[in-house]
Amino acid sequence: MSARESDSITIAGAGPAGLVSAIVLARAGRTVVVREWHESIGHRFHDDFQGLENWSDERDVLEEMWSFGVAADFDSYPVKEGTVFDPKGRARKVRSSRPLYYTVRRGSLPGTLDEGLLSQARRAGAEIRFGDKVQHLEGKGILAGGPRIAGAIAVGYVFETDMADGDWFALGNDLAPLGYAYLLVHGGRGTLATCLFTEFKHQAEYLKRTARFFVEKAGLTMRVARPFGGFINVRVPRHAVQGGHPVIGEQAGFQDALAGFGLRYAMRSGALAARSVIEGVSYERLWRQALRPGLSAGVVNRMLFNALGERGWQSAVNRLAAGDTGLVLRRFYGPSILSRVLFPMARRFYRRPLADPSCDHRDCQCVWCACQAEQA
Repeated sequence: MSARESDSITIAGAGPAGLVSAIVLARAGRTVVVREWHESIGHRFHDDFQGLENWSDERDVLEEMWSFGVAADFDSYPVKEGTVFDPKGRARKVRSSRPLYYTVRRGSLPGTLDEGLLSQARRAGAEIRFGDKVQHLEGKGILAGGPRIAGAIAVGYVFETDMADGDWFALGNDLAPLGYAYLLVHGGRGTLATCLFTEFKHQAEYLKRTARFFVEKAGLTMRVARPFGGFINVRVPRHAVQGGHPVIGEQAGFQDALAGFGLRYAMRSGALAARSVIEGVSYERLWRQALRPGLSAGVVNRMLFNALGERGWQSAVNRLAAGDTGLVLRRFYGPSILSRVLFPMARRFYRRPLADPSCDHRDCQCVWCACQAEQA
């Protein structure tokens, strides 16, 4: 190998974005060291179900991963239909001709997305160091440290159940202020959660309401329920390079501002950062071409969602249920003149509804405060 190819590359963070970068770089013959300050993979997650989004692009997300050289060797279940409840509790069926998303598990156990990517990175030759916090990054590197601020939080339970497999979502400020609640069940296991874009300090009350709602509407039963919580960082950065290093995943703010399905953005940004190193091309140009249109559409969608209110959400649910849901969502997230026109205003006002007046960060046990304490 040339001297350029043999230079060691440090990746700060072992989330999906960082591990995808490590896989792509190691398979290209680069020396890769991944440094993760926690003691295990998937430390933010608890074997809970999440969705690997499949509606924002013509390509299937698993095929896109193959194009990076990353195999989908983790448990994944395609979801083509589900039930959405509007703010009045009325159920509507949504269906798609191809998977809307793939249900995956997150955490450190075998079969999770995180463990699958970790195993691939090691097989490719990357060195993974746990309990190794990066204080200062010298030489070639990629920053993949995860979210630093909370744009939204999720609280819920992972549990065992006798329920049949199914996917349920609910809109309404009584359950999830400016967000949504969901219930995912597969193979005798389930995840129940409410995603809040405000009112963080009252998360416990909203979770109780969400559980009661799904007991009534979906026949929810839970055994061995374990609580969990997490948060996401959402923004469209002006630049995604810090100190000359590409910034990827949620450290850069690459996240869907409307629904919080950020795994695809994370892994795509990781592959783009690796490509910028391998080919010697501008990472800023790559991410702006591949990520910015979808991120911008997400911010515009969030602004419109907040402005429409519950009556508008009812109309949105009806539209999703009227045809192929995947095609409807793809139009929402695709580039459009309206999105380009509204984005400057959406970006300016985006942070307003996410400034949570209920949480003063004093004697508070909300997910955001708990995660901040852990970071400190």
